[in-house]
Amino acid sequence: MRSVFQPIVELDTGAVVAYEALARGPQGPLERPDLLFAAARTAGRLAELDELCRAAAFRGAVEQGLLAPLTVFVNVEPEILDSAPLDDLLAIADGAPKDLRIVMEITERALAARPAELLRTVERVRALGWGVAVDDVGADSMSLAFLPLLSPDVVKLDLRLVQERPGPAVAEIMNAVNAHAERTGAVVLAEGIETAEHLATARALGATLGQGWLFGRPGPGAAPGLPTGELALPGGAVAAPVDSSPFGCLPAGVPLRRSRKSLLIELSKQLEREAMRLGETCVVAATFQEARHFTPSTIQRYRDLVERTGFVCALGEDLPVEPLPGVRGRRSTPRTRCGASGTSSC
Repeated sequence: MRSVFQPIVELDTGAVVAYEALARGPQGPLERPDLLFAAARTAGRLAELDELCRAAAFRGAVEQGLLAPLTVFVNVEPEILDSAPLDDLLAIADGAPKDLRIVMEITERALAARPAELLRTVERVRALGWGVAVDDVGADSMSLAFLPLLSPDVVKLDLRLVQERPGPAVAEIMNAVNAHAERTGAVVLAEGIETAEHLATARALGATLGQGWLFGRPGPGAAPGLPTGELALPGGAVAAPVDSSPFGCLPAGVPLRRSRKSLLIELSKQLEREAMRLGETCVVAATFQEARHFTPSTIQRYRDLVERTGFVCALGEDLPVEPLPGVRGRRSTPRTRCGASGTSSC
């Protein structure tokens, strides 16, 4: 296994501020990464291959001098988050030089596959002082739905946003990504920039970083003849500490009110309607005091939510881990159960 490195450029200055490590297999039919990873997946050795790729990326970055102020982007296969939750990566990090700066790239496939494991992984990676990037944003609405939860330092726009004709979907993605960047300070990176026209589109989409053949193809080390700079990550794009109660999300001084259960249920239904209006860019999290409150009428509403929103989860005492197809569940204990019979948030 070896890595090649593609430059990531600051669009305003043209300076190279980072490199993405891209895996390559041995010479022959498995040199292409798509064929290599497909073969490993079929053989049940994906986690092993992923570990080898990351080790090659770290080793190659050190050997080629891709150290501070440069940053190295390293990919993680989403499927190994469940079977090998980055213990091997953390072990490699312990032996890496302190001036090796890392941004871990997560594809949107990981968001749908193992969201809970992914959030725990991101927390551990941030504790190392590394950055987090979400790759291929815009290829699927799921990535937009999870941006507020992951709060990535770098948002990598899918190359089709740059290369294809714009339409309503592109406008929706552009609004969501730029709103996230303005709120958190996250950096927007456009992939697939191959022409001056692509570059102009990337700038219009709000990207300040670019990657593509216009700036350089993947190579064994640093791109020759290009100036270097430093990638400034927001640092503040970290999710707020989790409070023990949803009331912790409220601004200080907001008065709390009590209501009858019937009104609370109607307010919850209003949140569900708002979620369906938002569509695939919305995440719905619902709590149920007991499984008996997940009634036939509730099931029908949540079938609609599954079809029209990005992600739906439900928690409650004795509630199955999958209350209905498409709804992620978790059985709660009496000590941790929620006090309402069906409270939603989106």
